[in-house]
Amino acid sequence: MYKIGWFSTGRDEAARELLKIIRDNIQNGTLNAEIEFVFSDREQGEFEESDKFFDQVNSYGLKLVNFSSRKFQPELRAQGKDDPEKLELWRLEFDREVMKLLEPYSPTLNILAGYMLIVGSEMCTKLDMVNLHPAQPGGPKGTWQEVIWELIRTEARETGIMMHLVTPELDEGPPVTFCKFPIRGGEFEPLWEELKTKLSAKSLEEMIQEEGEAEPYFAKVREEGVRRELPMILYTIREFADGKVKITDRKIMSSDGNILEQGYDLSQILDDAI
Repeated sequence: MYKIGWFSTGRDEAARELLKIIRDNIQNGTLNAEIEFVFSDREQGEFEESDKFFDQVNSYGLKLVNFSSRKFQPELRAQGKDDPEKLELWRLEFDREVMKLLEPYSPTLNILAGYMLIVGSEMCTKLDMVNLHPAQPGGPKGTWQEVIWELIRTEARETGIMMHLVTPELDEGPPVTFCKFPIRGGEFEPLWEELKTKLSAKSLEEMIQEEGEAEPYFAKVREEGVRRELPMILYTIREFADGKVKITDRKIMSSDGNILEQGYDLSQILDDAI
């Protein structure tokens, strides 16, 4: 059985829905895997939403491992807001404590599923971890908001999402799986034309301040990305569990031993799924 380590802060309903989808697919036999543990950087009683997540984990009979980032060396973490070196030190020491707690487990793959901390350089090189990024390989870096604004700024005609290997370079690990979808034409086109009209009268920075995520074209791009996120994580785990993709020496390999430089393309599979 393919063993998974599940990392999640458990901060919202989306975290619970994702865990439910993966667990349901394991239960009904469509995903040949097991979740060996669930790790959260929050503890019971810190936040209402994460408490709901912990109740869900316990109801599934999964092993829950907690270690509070909020309580761990708070002075050093506070100093890290103004000192990147101290933040990196805090991250390193926190991750080392986490790895000690996880020593009894031996997952083949670790999934960052709504885990809100940046993983430090030591842990992500010792553990095979994959994370969702809201852009296709070679696309913009940063948060999903930053990605979409950059797509608008560059007048991109397509975007995508990917699961990538976590490396010390943020959002730059090799792609594991990815999909692409158009963001021009069809339902996008009238929204794009409306956006261009507005941008003829104001700067993009002004629009970001005034409309932000409520801007209709921005919201449509985000909607199409979100529709693909849960299936992307599910199908990525399935590709690993079925042996179609594996990680060897920090490289993404196909079942026939070839290096997948751009990852495994799930575009058609996800289009059919949604």
